[in-house]
Formats: sequence, structure tokens, C-alpha cells
Amino acid sequence: MARETRIDPEVEVLWEDFHAEVNVPSAQLRSWLLTRGSGEESFGSSPTLDLPQPGREILKVLTKRKVDLTPEDIEVMRDAVDRIRELMDAKPPRGNADNEWRHSLLDLGHDPLVER
Repeated sequence: MARETRIDPEVEVLWEDFHAEVNVPSAQLRSWLLTRGSGEESFGSSPTLDLPQPGREILKVLTKRKVDLTPEDIEVMRDAVDRIRELMDAKPPRGNADNEWRHSLLDLGHDPLVER
């Protein structure tokens, strides 16, 4: 008989918010972080690359199932959602043409050019 795992309702909502805000697929986020780091040629194919923060933690959470989340993962998710929303609320006058702003969002796994 399979054991049923209960997920805290607050974590359920956070999970949905996280996956709504982090709209970049994990492979695309990994490529972006490699680019932002030292460039892909500086790394091997190891999945434990020294990728820039906080993207590395976000990428790690993206590979997990909801039932496997740790308290640290939940904090990463909460922080990512808050930071993405803060950046979106502070959209500069140039909007998506402001590369610094857009890159800050991409570092968190959010591409403002992706339609919701």
C-alpha cells in the first residue's frame, strides 16, 4: 500500500506561484547561467557546475518533485517569487529594452518576453 504524502497548503500555493514566475525551462536557465558565468567552454558537462547564484538554487528546485522539497528549497522558492515580483513591479521606462533589468530577471529564471 502506497503511503500518501501530505503537502502543506501554503507550499502548494508557493509551488504554483514559483512555477508561474519562473517561466524559463530548466535547460534554458542552465544555458543562460553558463553564459552569465564564464561561458560554456569553461565548464564540462557536469550537472554540478559552479553556476551563478541564486540561479543555481532555482535550477536545483526546478529538477525536484513537490514531495521532495526541503525547507531550504521552500525558502529558495519564496525568495525567487518575491524577487521576480519586485523586479516586475519596478519595470524601468525602457521596459524589456533595458538589458540590465531583463538580465536580472533571467538570472532568476523569468523571461519578461514570455507570454503568460
